[in-house]
This record gives sequence, C-alpha cells and structure tokens, in this order.
Amino acid sequence: MALNDPLSNVLSSIVNYEKVGKKELKTKISSKVIKKVLDIMKENRYLGEYSTIKASNGEYLNINLLGNINRCGVIKPRFSVKKDEFEKFERRFLPASGFGILIVSTSQGVMIHDKAKEKGIGGRLLAYVY
Repeated sequence: MALNDPLSNVLSSIVNYEKVGKKELKTKISSKVIKKVLDIMKENRYLGEYSTIKASNGEYLNINLLGNINRCGVIKPRFSVKKDEFEKFERRFLPASGFGILIVSTSQGVMIHDKAKEKGIGGRLLAYVY
C-alpha cells in the first residue's frame, strides 16, 4: 500500500471493510487531520467510536464501523472553495442535495460544508462521505 496520501488510504480501507461487512478496522495510519475527519464522520453517524492504541512500534487507530457508508473518499486536487461556491462541489461529489457531507479544511478548523456555509467561510475540500 502506497503511503503518499494517508487520509485516502484510511478512507478507502473504511469503504473496503464496510463492503465486506466487517465491524472493526485497525490501521497504523494516524494523524491530527485523519482524527479530525473521523470525528466529523462520527458526529454525522457514519462511524462508531474510534480509539487510539499506543504500541511499541507506533500508534494504531481502532475504528468501529456501523455500515452506514455508501461511499467516501478524498477530493484530489484539494480544491479551494469560496463561501458561495459549495453548491457546485455538492453537485459534483454528492449524489443528491441534502444527502452526504463534504469535509472542508477552513481557517477555523476542519468542518462539514453546511457549517462552513453557515459561518460564511471558504476553505479547501478534503473529502466527501455519503
């Protein structure tokens, strides 16, 4: 597995494990951004709890899967989005209006596109989930 984009690797592992019907994913890939994305997915009930396990050879993430994800992935290139451009990317990456979330990195932290629209700020697109 190529480790050029750790977020992409974690999200594709989640999709693969969910397709097979597994309830748990253990991955060695861990970073602040990945944890923030997992937090957002948990808040929106796409994932269950996740825990960090410190081992002698590094840090592991143990993620509980709920089976609620149809598709998720990173958005490459990481497009810049102005506060009034979210609709264009919703149409591009999500199957229907009001269905699924775009995860955006903004100056006020990582959040979903609805919250960024509400606050009137733009940012960079990281991922989509539905």
